[in-house]
Amino acid sequence: MADSGQSTIDISRNKSINYCANYLRQYRDLTTGDFKKIKASQFMDVWNHYDEDGNGFIDGKELNNFLFELVTSVTQSDCGTEVISEVAFDDAKTLFMSAFDENHDGKIDIRELAQLLPMEEKFLLLFRRDHPVESSVEFMQTWKQYDIDHSGYIEADELKKFLRHLLKQSNREATEDELICYAETILKLFDRNNDGKLQLSEMAKLLPVKENFLCRPMFKGDKALTKEDLDRVFSLYDRDKNGTIENEELHGFLKDLMDLIEEDYNTEDIEDSKRVLLEQCDLNRDGKINKNELTMLLMSYDQVRLNTTDPLNWKLKFLRCSYNMKQCFFNCIECTSEKKEKRPTAIPFGSNFGC
Repeated sequence: MADSGQSTIDISRNKSINYCANYLRQYRDLTTGDFKKIKASQFMDVWNHYDEDGNGFIDGKELNNFLFELVTSVTQSDCGTEVISEVAFDDAKTLFMSAFDENHDGKIDIRELAQLLPMEEKFLLLFRRDHPVESSVEFMQTWKQYDIDHSGYIEADELKKFLRHLLKQSNREATEDELICYAETILKLFDRNNDGKLQLSEMAKLLPVKENFLCRPMFKGDKALTKEDLDRVFSLYDRDKNGTIENEELHGFLKDLMDLIEEDYNTEDIEDSKRVLLEQCDLNRDGKINKNELTMLLMSYDQVRLNTTDPLNWKLKFLRCSYNMKQCFFNCIECTSEKKEKRPTAIPFGSNFGC
């Protein structure tokens, strides 16, 4: 949290900013003005200082405060008046975000801040991916590999093994003390519910995938999915090309779906979603999803997306639709054929997803 003596910067209303005790100045060399190497524990302090609301991002006024202090920390004065025009600040902010806001969401997350500050090299490598995880299918394979006790969580010892693996990918070794320090820092940064371990959604922040296939352009705009689109999506998740989506492939699909709907989720949510999905869509009861069954699901998805005008509500409606898959599928048939058919009884919408 910010010190009580620090003034709040609102550049949109204040062109002349009175400011004391720049927090970032302590990390600069007083002679050269350059940043000194920042250790893992110091990085955590910087993050907690600027992420005042604890939402996992530096955004809004927090972002303005951070950028202002980043610029003015090169001076040696602890107190004074800095005059920054609104136009100059906005220009500097635009340049800064274009350089460091990698996912273009208008916010700075933990990984982006780690790339910005001169971090201790080994710790920085934990955030820098020369070979990023391509998809949620590969993510779930990694999760299975390091959730050694199958508890549904990555605990401290498992996290150390994972961090050691990341460093070895960059041809770096770490001492046991370093790994303990890194694991403790990672937990403090990403363990949002403070239970001392990483659940699935928390691990996803540490190890983001290169692409969520359900965020592709085909799922946006006002055009319905085509047969080619449906075939392409199936091939993206059917990684072994055996004609079905199963095991980590199915878990990866459900993780992508959860990322669209929920901020916090764990393996129990994935398993609950899997159970419902197989009950509703696995018509041949083989415990897998084939192309026709995935088509049924995605047609339901498209029906909700195209008929919901409020972009804030369509994802929630699709979640309800996921719990009533056959119901939604028959609705889709009625919209296209105008046939009146008796629909199966819908499975009640579960409370597991916070609605």
